[in-house]
This record gives sequence, C-alpha cells and structure tokens, in this order.
Amino acid sequence: MEVFGSSGTRGTVNESFTPEFVVRVAQAAGTVWDAERAAVARDTRVTGGMLADAAASGLASVGTDVDRLGRTPTPSAQAYAERAQVPVVMVTASHNPPEFNGIKLIGPDGVGLSVDALELIEEAFLEDGVETVPWDEVGTRRRVENVNDDYVAELLSAIDRERIAAADLTVALDPGHGAGALTSPEFFRALGCEVVTVNAQPDGHFPGRDPEPVAENLADLGRLVRTADADLGIAHDGDADRAIFFDERGEFVEGDAALAALATAELDPGETAVSAVNVSQRLVDAVDAADANLELTPIGSTHIVSRVLDLERQGATVPIAGEGNGGIFFPDFRLARDGAFTAARFLEQVASRRASEAVAPFADYHNVRRNVDYADRDERDRMLAAAEEWAEREDAELTTIDGYRLDYGDAWALTRPSGTEPLIRVYAEARDADRAEELAAAVGDALEAGRN
Repeated sequence: MEVFGSSGTRGTVNESFTPEFVVRVAQAAGTVWDAERAAVARDTRVTGGMLADAAASGLASVGTDVDRLGRTPTPSAQAYAERAQVPVVMVTASHNPPEFNGIKLIGPDGVGLSVDALELIEEAFLEDGVETVPWDEVGTRRRVENVNDDYVAELLSAIDRERIAAADLTVALDPGHGAGALTSPEFFRALGCEVVTVNAQPDGHFPGRDPEPVAENLADLGRLVRTADADLGIAHDGDADRAIFFDERGEFVEGDAALAALATAELDPGETAVSAVNVSQRLVDAVDAADANLELTPIGSTHIVSRVLDLERQGATVPIAGEGNGGIFFPDFRLARDGAFTAARFLEQVASRRASEAVAPFADYHNVRRNVDYADRDERDRMLAAAEEWAEREDAELTTIDGYRLDYGDAWALTRPSGTEPLIRVYAEARDADRAEELAAAVGDALEAGRN
C-alpha cells in the first residue's frame, strides 16, 4: 500500500501531511464506507484540531454526517465506534514526535480496518474515486459528549475490580502528555489503586518526554516508581493504545516479557496467539509451554488484525495477540490495542505477585539488532538473495512472510529490509548471549557475501 502503512498513515504536518491530504483521505474513506454517519476523534497534538476539522470537512463533502468526539484515546474512539456502529477517522500520530500527525481508520465494529478494507480506500484516494455531493446534501456535524466517561465505564466492567482493589496497589502512571492523560488516571483510581503521575497534563508539545514509550524516554517514571514505592509503573504512547511497564523496583520491563507473561495467563492448549514476524523467543516459549499455537504476520498492527479475523473465521480461538512494543490485543474484549486495558490485565497478576515475579520466567533472553546499509536497490536485492540462499540451507524453520525468519527451537534470527530507510535489519535472540551473537554474525556474513 502506498498511502496506508502497517498502522495508518502519518507524516510531518504541513510538509508531507497536510490538511488537503487529510480531506482527501476522509473523502475516500467516506465514499467507500457509504455510511450515513461517521465520527472524527483526535489525540492531544497541537495540530489535531486543525486536522480533525479537515477530516470532518472531507466526510461532510461526500454526504456523511459527522460525530465530533474531541480529544480521546484511540481505544476510546474504537469503543465509541462499536457502541454507535459508525466508522471513525482517528487523527493521531501515535508514538511519533510532536511535529507529526496521522490518521487511523476504524470500522463500525470498533476494529481497525483490515488490509483489504484499507486497499479499497487507498484505491479511491489514488484513482480519484471520490464522490462528493451537491451543496444541499452535505453532511451535518454534532458534538458528542461523555465519550471518555463511557469508555472508562466500559473498561471497569471488563476488569476484576475487586481483586485489584483488595491488593491495595500503588500505580505510577506516565501518560506522556497524550490522550491517556484524559482517561487513565481516573480509570486506575476507580480500580482502587493509589495513583501517582508524571507527564499527566494533556499537552501536544509533549514537554516532559517524547511520546514513544521506550526505556530512554521513561527515566522519570522509573524514579517515580522508586520514590512512591509503587507496585507498578505504566507508560502510554500518544494515543494510549500501548502500555509499557516498570516493576516494583523501578526497573524497565521489556515489552516482549510483558507480552509473554500476559500470554501465559491467557492461553489454553489448542488456542492461538498472533504476533509479528519479529516476535520474541519469550512468546514462542510461552506458547509452547501452554501447548498452544503461534501465528506470525508481517510487522504492524494492521496485519495482526487481519490475521486474527482470518483465524476466527476459521474457528480458531485467539485470546491474545500483539507485539513487544506494548501494543496488545485481547480479542475477547475487543480486537483493538488498548493500553489501559492491557495495564489492568497486568495489574490482575500484580494483585497476587510482584511485577518482577510475573516476568521473571522471561527475563533471561539476549537480543541482538543490527542495521546493514546498502548503496542502491540492486545491491540490496543481491544481499537479500544471498541471505535467502543461506537461510534455505540452515537446519531451521523458515518463514518468509516479511523477510527471512529462522526458528531454531532455542533461538531465532530475522533479516528484513527497512520500509523507511536504506537499511537491512538483522535481529537475533536466544537465552544464551553467545548463541544470539553467533546467529546475527552469520546473517551479517551472508549479507556481506551478497554485497561483493
């Protein structure tokens, strides 16, 4: 897809991502949806109001009435979509820096659009398939109140409140000035937790930290956990569809370890977990221990959604899906990444044991990630061909849905070209550090052989 990537479309505002672009995307979506009503929501970014106005104008121009939801987390917008049975244009750039903005498209079932659905909208966008209406048939607009309150109430009904409240937990929360600041503090307090916060003022300049919840951006949260003697630290990205954790010692919890711990609690024999092709050995081991199945997809939430839907149509049970970046799906609740819900499910575990104990079985893994540059497309293709030949000779299970992933049982290695930079990504992981280093080196040697 040219317009939509693995998690919508985004770019630098008034450079690659303009109000005119947003109008056209909304017009294309409205044309394909052919719905009487749709909704528009936004996160806290400075440019969100301008671009939400553009999205609403685009929808109205094709005859769609527009519900204006205002500032809200993406999972809250998805909850509204399902309640009201209307599609949603969500204006957000998720974890990107403040100068970025973007669009995620949500279906009337509350689920992010599948690859097939996005391709239809992209076709309308690229091939001038938009159908505007006469002046007296344009859509109307209305403001919808209490969207965030309704979302919090829905979360509370889906979580074991008594178990969490009885544990008398303290939560340190860092919404990163994003949309989670509008809902998560209230939610965790309603669960019976004492909540202390940092970066909890909605602010599209993101003055306290960048929106991406990675370890290097979350030092303040680690300090807050230690200072407040908190049981768990929770961080969101800009639209709060992800949750990343710190344990009770104020130590960063790898997202892959949290995913594996959550999967262990969810999976029964014969059930299926879905993740991307760069899935950690942690989740592989958790799935194997549960005697469950693991399905891999190309990287990105859109691909995961599409695969879960396919599996469910085939009769499979998929209680958990997601990636190690904190974006986790619990399809029995909703096929949507939801940072607050994910954190609450982890709190259900922390209610009976420490966070560090929950992830301890998945702590001792070693990861190696390397970037290999190339001069031009021809050189890249030669290098990837050499990596493929090497992979086919290895005594391992080969997956080629997104690059070349080799599963050895005790370790894995992945080679794939970057979609945004002139680089080939090399990943390797094993419980033994030397084993991971050796696999990464072997992949690197194969790539270099193709360069020459």
